[in-house]
Amino acid sequence: MAPVKLYGMTMSWNVTRCVAALEEAGIEYDIVPIDFGAGEHKSPEHLARNPFGQMPALQDDDFYVWESRAICKYVCRKSKPELLKEDNLKESAMVDVWLEVEANQYTSALEPIILEYLVRPMFGRARRATDQKIVEDNLVKLKKVLEVYEARLSKCKYLAGDFFSLADLTHVSSTACLAATPQASLFDAYPHVKAWWSSLLARPSVQKVAALKKPYFQSSA
Repeated sequence: MAPVKLYGMTMSWNVTRCVAALEEAGIEYDIVPIDFGAGEHKSPEHLARNPFGQMPALQDDDFYVWESRAICKYVCRKSKPELLKEDNLKESAMVDVWLEVEANQYTSALEPIILEYLVRPMFGRARRATDQKIVEDNLVKLKKVLEVYEARLSKCKYLAGDFFSLADLTHVSSTACLAATPQASLFDAYPHVKAWWSSLLARPSVQKVAALKKPYFQSSA
């Protein structure tokens, strides 16, 4: 069976979110770089893969999936369905709940922080000082989210329950970026969150994502 193709830049946490799922599922894949700076994401070829002209897109033979979390679900259903717990109504509901929390609470607060510290300097804005108001406003939001996580993880080992799931795995890409910012010690104030993250870091799939991020962010913190 031919490897699936994942189109996008590994700098993107949306792309490496998919890498984590592919690694965890044991699916052979090739990463096909898309030159964002040259506008390749808006080319007719890429628009045929993702009509919104964004990254990532996954090609499995003649089938295409886009949107990173949809790609992750596809990958799990293909080769690692236990990460979705779809054979158990209540457990799968909790996986879905924490997938939504990751997207709409956790990563939505974390993304602006990563953009200020890491991404904008990489695109020629190094002369502009970090906007501390953006950082502080979103840190307030993120800390409130982490309080909920701390309470949850004091009751169970992983977010959806006492089992590892896609709900944990989708946090990996953006959190690996956080580790390269001046806020890298943020989890120290949340011991159960810190223990959860340490357990994720022991997984080869997470180590792969961290290794892909390192060339971009190793000198940014």
